[in-house]
Amino acid sequence: MAGTVTMYSTTWCGYCRRLKGQMEREGIAYTEVNIEHDPESAAFVEKANDGNQTVPTVLFPDGSTLTNPSLAQVKEKIGA
Repeated sequence: MAGTVTMYSTTWCGYCRRLKGQMEREGIAYTEVNIEHDPESAAFVEKANDGNQTVPTVLFPDGSTLTNPSLAQVKEKIGA
């Protein structure tokens, strides 16, 4: 796929698990960061989401983010 994305998530987030599974089935490479274990990433997610720690927040190679995106949105964003 055209670039690796970073998914900010938590272990308990069902939306995160769903999107990870969909991305894996589609062969979309991603790096996962658990915001519960990384205060800097939690702050990044808050900044991207008007002060909320909403996950999944996906960071794309162009520096943009999407919060709780569909697989179709991720694929469109990376040009897949």
